[in-house]
Amino acid sequence: MREAKEVTIYDIAKKLNISPATVSRGLAGHPGISKKTKKKIIDTVEEMGYRSNHFARNLRQKQTHTIGVMVHELNSNFITSVLAGIEKVTTEAGYDLIIAHSSESAKKEAANARNLFQKRVDGLIASLSFDTTDLDHFQPFLNKDVPVVFFDRVEQDGNRTVVVIDNAKCGYMATEHLLSQECKRIAHVTSSLNRNVYAQRYKGYRDALYDKGLPFDEKLLLVGDLSEQAGIDAANQIMKMKPRPDGIFCTNDFVAAVCMRTLKEKGIRIPEDIAVVGFNNDAIGHLIEPTLTTINYPGIDMGEIAARNLINHLKGISNLQQTNTVIVRSELIIRNSSVRKKK
Repeated sequence: MREAKEVTIYDIAKKLNISPATVSRGLAGHPGISKKTKKKIIDTVEEMGYRSNHFARNLRQKQTHTIGVMVHELNSNFITSVLAGIEKVTTEAGYDLIIAHSSESAKKEAANARNLFQKRVDGLIASLSFDTTDLDHFQPFLNKDVPVVFFDRVEQDGNRTVVVIDNAKCGYMATEHLLSQECKRIAHVTSSLNRNVYAQRYKGYRDALYDKGLPFDEKLLLVGDLSEQAGIDAANQIMKMKPRPDGIFCTNDFVAAVCMRTLKEKGIRIPEDIAVVGFNNDAIGHLIEPTLTTINYPGIDMGEIAARNLINHLKGISNLQQTNTVIVRSELIIRNSSVRKKK
């Protein structure tokens, strides 16, 4: 089956017996083209099935009106909400999105960066994978003055624009809340401390213990990959501890929910025996019993702020080089999983 020939403005011009330039100006709404001629052009375009080649035109203008987005996963309520925030702002500004995910692989992240660079995106919004150790794959964008905004998982070295929450403060708030519920032995279930988000939440956890005069016990630090199995493993490890923890600060709501479920299956009462605080304010926190105390991590706000900073830079309204770190609001949401009756 032969592919139908693409209709061009030259075909439109020939049918109407006018110049291709007139067709082009008519389609662009040029004031110098009469309403009657514009109508003829539009009617003929619809009749012949002409499609404007926006990509070619944008390349001539050195713009594709496309924003690249790189995330470390897609099966996350947080990432989904970030993407919703990005999409809202970019759509309003007339930009399309190309979304790529690394599946927590630095190698795939680098390949995605090369692919988006070759697609000539006007800007990039990115969150780093677990095992990313350097940012060399983003250098081609910087060499071509293509703006890059990092969010959530970032490198905070002052040399790039990042959109984050105050993870250390949030880690402190979560731990301080458990301490206020008379927890004395708090386990910290987290992920790779090489990533800023987990390293800073861990710092907040350590600082809260220190300020309360409690020693840090390395055995209470449980590092996993934030999978369902990681939640099960954490619960099993906690069950074997002597003395057993009376509180858990988990840096992910899904893992916290799995950990809680596993502990309950083993006869642990929550929060009476072990109080639990999660992180992210995912929907699962409302669905489990007891409902999960958590840190509200406003993904939509983060996505909107990252996208707006990027778009404003592209439009010349602001300059990313003058903006290093944007802190997004966050707060502790107290629910039933952590509130214990005072003895």
